[in-house]
Amino acid sequence: MSGEKKKALFICLGNICRSPIAEGVFQKTVNDMKLGDQWEIDSAAIGGWHVGNPPDWRALDTMKKHDVPYNNHARQITTEDFNHYDFIFGMDEANMKDLSKRAPKGSKAKLLLFGDFDPQGDRIIRDPYYDSDAVGFEKCYQQSLRCSKGFLESLQK
Repeated sequence: MSGEKKKALFICLGNICRSPIAEGVFQKTVNDMKLGDQWEIDSAAIGGWHVGNPPDWRALDTMKKHDVPYNNHARQITTEDFNHYDFIFGMDEANMKDLSKRAPKGSKAKLLLFGDFDPQGDRIIRDPYYDSDAVGFEKCYQQSLRCSKGFLESLQK
């Protein structure tokens, strides 16, 4: 295997709930597997509403509760991302449609629905932003954990 890092980008609508959790959980998972030096990991938004902001406080609380370090800020996906990253993961079907529309012809990134790697078959990572509590954020964490492991195992096959 070459020394070049694999690159993964996690996408949701605003980059303050689902994709930061997915990014943080994936980073912690590869670190725990002693693969952290083999990966470059980031997250971004479809829309630009929250650019520069930290994640939603409920997302940060959920990550802190599970000892997932996180200090990134929201950014919007760029055209260059489609050729920089090997894998771009969307959280739901709407994200996937947006990514497909934005992807330049012939770009190298594989566009993947993150939930397709959930061994429990829970394919859509629902946006918990408008929830009145943190239950949806915890569910997003659990899904991200299963999907991260599922995706990494799929690469070893």
